[in-house]
Amino acid sequence: MGFQKVNTLDSNQEMQRFVRSLLDDVKAFEYMLEQNWFESDITRIGAEQEMVLVDNKTYKPATINMAVMEQMTDYPWCVTELAKFNLETNLSPREFVGTCLSEMEEENRHYLSLIQKVLDQFDASIVLCGILPTLRKHDLEMHNLTPRDRYFALMAAIQKHLLGTSFELRVEGVDELLVKHDSPLLEACNTSFQVHLQVSPSEFVKMYNIAQTLTGPMIAISANSPLVFGRRLWHESRIALFQQSLDTRTAHDHMRERLPRVNFGSGWLSGDITQIYKEDISRFRVLLAGGIEEDSLQMVHDGKVPKLKALQIHNSTVYRWNRPCYGISPNGKPHLRIENRVIPAGPTVVDSTANAAFWLGAMIGMGLHYEDITQQIGFVDARDNFLKAAKFGIDTTFSWFKDHKVPVTELIIKELLPLAKEGLKHRKVKPADISKYLDIIESRARDHRTGARWALRSYTAMKTQVTNDEAMVCLTAAMIKHQKDNVPVHTWNEAKATDLENWTPSKLKVEEFMSTDLFTVQKDDVIELVAEIMDWRRIRYMPVENNKGELVGLVSSRVLLRYFSKKARLAPEEVCTVKDLMIEKPITATPETTIMEAMQKMRTHKIGCLPVVKGKELVGIITEMDFLRITNRLMERLEGR
Repeated sequence: MGFQKVNTLDSNQEMQRFVRSLLDDVKAFEYMLEQNWFESDITRIGAEQEMVLVDNKTYKPATINMAVMEQMTDYPWCVTELAKFNLETNLSPREFVGTCLSEMEEENRHYLSLIQKVLDQFDASIVLCGILPTLRKHDLEMHNLTPRDRYFALMAAIQKHLLGTSFELRVEGVDELLVKHDSPLLEACNTSFQVHLQVSPSEFVKMYNIAQTLTGPMIAISANSPLVFGRRLWHESRIALFQQSLDTRTAHDHMRERLPRVNFGSGWLSGDITQIYKEDISRFRVLLAGGIEEDSLQMVHDGKVPKLKALQIHNSTVYRWNRPCYGISPNGKPHLRIENRVIPAGPTVVDSTANAAFWLGAMIGMGLHYEDITQQIGFVDARDNFLKAAKFGIDTTFSWFKDHKVPVTELIIKELLPLAKEGLKHRKVKPADISKYLDIIESRARDHRTGARWALRSYTAMKTQVTNDEAMVCLTAAMIKHQKDNVPVHTWNEAKATDLENWTPSKLKVEEFMSTDLFTVQKDDVIELVAEIMDWRRIRYMPVENNKGELVGLVSSRVLLRYFSKKARLAPEEVCTVKDLMIEKPITATPETTIMEAMQKMRTHKIGCLPVVKGKELVGIITEMDFLRITNRLMERLEGR
């Protein structure tokens, strides 16, 4: 998250001072480029590992990061992230040579083991996944924001620039997600493994465009985020969620183009790295400021290297999937990096390292063969590949060089893996490391198995047997087990409901097991329509709603039975409508009601269902059959024990 001491812009004067510092930083940057100040005789790599913390009993998010951090004051590599259930580790920069990849894996595993020792005290675990399957919408409310000034400032600034009335998620895959949210904390759904490659200024444009070209294949082979709130969406749903969670735009009756702050870019890079910074300053309003104490222009004229704090603060609020980074090396020289942000966290540390090895090797390998990748593929095709890969993952067919159409598995096996191997050999990476990590990528491609495919197959199979919540819990539990074993995802067996030993539904909320695929009627509908629908769909309860989606009544099969038993005695021409028979004020639950509270309410009132409302709006329904399924699963587990 960059600099922590930042704030929102409270006055025009403050904004104007910050923008002047921002413009000075760009000029200072250009001066350093012209004077050849940047480090170019060494290539380093690095990475950031984001993670989710979950409770070992419920497998739901554990909002304990601040308590954990209090016990990790001696570990500066561990930092907070946006939500209270997230942490991040910063792996050491190391020279891109020899055993760098296996060292990266070992360091990552070591850091995670140290965190896990602390989590054991809280009966919690680490999960490495792009999006946690058991994450619920209410986990992303503002009370779960990590209490740091930077995060509060960022949320407030994004909210301030919102053009509509709320943030919206609209994503369609096997299922569809269409939901509003009142804060940009939706961003906290996403966790990634961000890989950095140091690049010399003379090579930056070439290598950045290569990074853009490789984005599609990287997403396709590493996808690990197909499930959001119990919906099967894109293979890498992080791509859609990250953009939409911070998207302050809204629909208009005109065709004006506005880029979202999370974006792939608008064209190939040309000139130098400052083109990116200039475009982002031109397109996106300043969100955050900070106390800028240095005069960057004066510093470079005095021969000193500035931190370019204003530029870095603004850069941290524009989320390119391949982000340019400026830093200062231990020797005092400035350097440039490309940060790959598309790789999701997990499924295991060895999988993450394999993803890094593939990207780093392919970057170098392509750089050896293509001086200007833009002569081989159009930017529109590269961006289209990026979006298709996010949606379809390893099932994608790309528009590749010279408009050649190729399945991603064929592209990776026949073209990109040989290039990656050549690139790693060129960097003199240890041969055993090259084989270990690239063999994982090849096996994924040959077996057609990514984290996304594993999760989708597992969830779809379980969905017919258990509740959505239990299926998500089973997935999460299986992830934790496999991650501890550190075995690559292409070797995992599908998760099964019978594999889960500990599951305690007593603290479940109604929203986690209610039915949301509802069949409803309105007050003026004839009662025969209700009867037919209930017969066709084999349901015993029919909610009645108005044209605003508000609950106004309930019709039960018992009410229908009484009506039809008396119908013979009624006048043939008499028309009976829903309003004549419905229960006008049915007993209801809210999404936040617990399963125990719902059961108690149904027992007390001797009813077989509870419509679920948020305010007045009907959002779901639970019936005695839902409880029967949960009870059956618990009895099976007890018998198994």
